[in-house]
Amino acid sequence: MPPLPRYTQEPWKETYSEIIDVRSPGEFAEDHIPGAINLPVLDDAERSHVGTTYKQCAFTARKIGAAIVAKNISQHITQHFVTKEKDYNPLVYCWRGGQRSNSLALVLTQIGWKVTVLEGGYKTYRAYVRQQLEDLPQKFTYKVLCGLTGSGKTHILHQMPHHGAQVLDLEGLANHRGSLLGEEWEGKLSPQPAQKYFESLLLQQLQSLNPSQTVWVESESQKIGQIYLPQSLWEKMKQASCVEIQLPVAARVQFLLQEYSHLVTYPDILKAKLAKLKYRYGGEKLREWYELIDAGKWESFVQDVLQFHYDPTYRKSMKRDFTKVERVLSLPDLSDSSIAMFASL
Repeated sequence: MPPLPRYTQEPWKETYSEIIDVRSPGEFAEDHIPGAINLPVLDDAERSHVGTTYKQCAFTARKIGAAIVAKNISQHITQHFVTKEKDYNPLVYCWRGGQRSNSLALVLTQIGWKVTVLEGGYKTYRAYVRQQLEDLPQKFTYKVLCGLTGSGKTHILHQMPHHGAQVLDLEGLANHRGSLLGEEWEGKLSPQPAQKYFESLLLQQLQSLNPSQTVWVESESQKIGQIYLPQSLWEKMKQASCVEIQLPVAARVQFLLQEYSHLVTYPDILKAKLAKLKYRYGGEKLREWYELIDAGKWESFVQDVLQFHYDPTYRKSMKRDFTKVERVLSLPDLSDSSIAMFASL
């Protein structure tokens, strides 16, 4: 009898040479197991074509699908698998652990590799993520780093592991700085991950942390850009004690100009974002900000935006969500020595 793939519903308990997601690129982009590679046996257009045909005639759709899948698997073998050694043992999954994953797994098994198929496919993995994100966040003790916009909370958080602290960088996972102007910039505006993939990345990060050690997080809203934090994590964050960073206004202004330099370079993008605040502060205030931008009076502009928008908004959210401030620490600046002083406390 020819060898067959093996099946598992708990792939996270084992180690594989590679994790292969055979779904279409569109499905993969929405969410996938972190670290998986995408080798689709049907791309988005092919999957749509086969699906449309299936509604008209299932038998015809199977013939068309089989021909396309065979062609794509052939390409994957010659372009990806040809260099793999005999001890190669991949995990393969599709949407529900059905025809797409089995089609590739059977061919790879016939070649001689030990292949595992995720039984139930991505849906099994997704159910695992949802359950874990209900339970796992509650196993940690959190401490929240607070402070007005420009206090360098994210900058400090990134330095803390160098001083032995354990951190959870939610803004890094969400690829957003958590404010109106917070979209990340990498030569152009960098999109956020899909909600489901954020949750996959969050779970991966939580699983790497030590429950016996405090986890530092930044004070966030439950929504970071377009991404929502799991309710279980959000509730634990609101219950946590906080350390508030205070920084002189001038230092905050200079730090923000450095961190958001792309908005100085592309003032039209900045103006478009500020336009969303017109309903809140009126057209006259918006015109004042635009005039400061056009005149290149960046320090005055940043200080005014802090005074009228960011600081009142942040104080309101702090009063609502993060009330257990156990310590207030005034730093003169965000130099390495100042951060080291904070981290040693």
